[in-house]
Amino acid sequence: MNRQQAKNEAPQQDRVDYGILLTIMLLGLIGMGAIYMAVANDSTQGAAIKAVVMQVVWYAVGGVGVLLIMRFDAEQLWRIEPILFGIGIFLLVAVLIFYNRQIAFKTGAKSWFKVGPITFQPSEVMKPAYILMLSRVVTLHNSKMPHNFANDWLLIGKMLLWTLPVAALLIAQHDLGTTLVFLAIFAGVVLVSGVTWRIIAPIGGGAIFIGGSALYLATQTWGQHLLEHVGFEAYQFARIQSWLNPSGATSGDSYQIWQAMKAIGSGQMTGTGFGNLNVVVPVQESDMIFSVIGETFGFIGAGVLILLYFLLIYQMIRVTFDTKNEFYAYISTGVIMMILFHVLENVGMNIGLLPLTGIPLPFVSQGGSFLLANMFSVGMVLSMRYHHQSYMFSQTEEFKGSGQGSELVDNP
Repeated sequence: MNRQQAKNEAPQQDRVDYGILLTIMLLGLIGMGAIYMAVANDSTQGAAIKAVVMQVVWYAVGGVGVLLIMRFDAEQLWRIEPILFGIGIFLLVAVLIFYNRQIAFKTGAKSWFKVGPITFQPSEVMKPAYILMLSRVVTLHNSKMPHNFANDWLLIGKMLLWTLPVAALLIAQHDLGTTLVFLAIFAGVVLVSGVTWRIIAPIGGGAIFIGGSALYLATQTWGQHLLEHVGFEAYQFARIQSWLNPSGATSGDSYQIWQAMKAIGSGQMTGTGFGNLNVVVPVQESDMIFSVIGETFGFIGAGVLILLYFLLIYQMIRVTFDTKNEFYAYISTGVIMMILFHVLENVGMNIGLLPLTGIPLPFVSQGGSFLLANMFSVGMVLSMRYHHQSYMFSQTEEFKGSGQGSELVDNP
């Protein structure tokens, strides 16, 4: 029995993880309701309906993308990765030249193309491509070299070789928030790659020391002058100051975070009810959408939302353990770290625990390219079960267990 016959004989209903799809649908419904309330609060009802319709369209496009990506098995993902990564790098370079000046003036980041009414952020394309590339690099390295101190350092060097160009292009766009997302993905893949703790512990300690030192310098006038020489800008210092002292300038730099905290606090336990937004929060349909949910549905509604995210992450972890494929494991780790970082940072900045970074909430915030990146990434995780189940129905040893991983390594 060959591979294609095995796939065709596997029942379709056993190969699709409907739990993950249902969780995303619930998040999408919550998001559409929150987007409607946020836009209607700032504009007209017609504008709110238009925003929801656009979100539905992006979800439909993302759904088609998920169905297509789910059809790609590990070998196909392996082979197309260099092409996807090359396209991502090309777009990150192109946006530095052809970025939309109006959006850049408003946000301070050269991160968006704009064609008519549609805006597009190339860094979102790069997220799934980067996850695939790191997974490919680690899988190939581990297949050829045993884990020891020298080889583990070599692996980290290989991963940095593919990470530094991406980080440099994002920093050139003045997009610190997205840069942190890529660093979170990098850290997650390193943790599961088999690198010894004798390397991870010092690197983690060094990162904490550097981050803490930078935070301290950002609060000192002389320190800010030093940080300006390495690329920090005035608005980043203002965000740190507003995070450390949100009540210090509630009509200035701290206005956004202070209003978000007020909105969430006013929701109390059960919220003010659907459509009853009484606190004005800037960018409420995107970065600050958690404040909409906290105000209208209260602590209970916000808790349900966070529970859905952890349910989604749990389901993706479960799929990873079921498939037992090294390449897929690194892919799912990258996707999980991407979603987890977005959730923790977005919720954290809305309640004042973390500084503002312009990080939206997955599957809930308004934004086409961001939603597509998350949908495509989840599509890669759904591919794990879709193809693993088809191999389980094969009676040949070639496609059982983790044999697919060795096939990928032998034929990259």
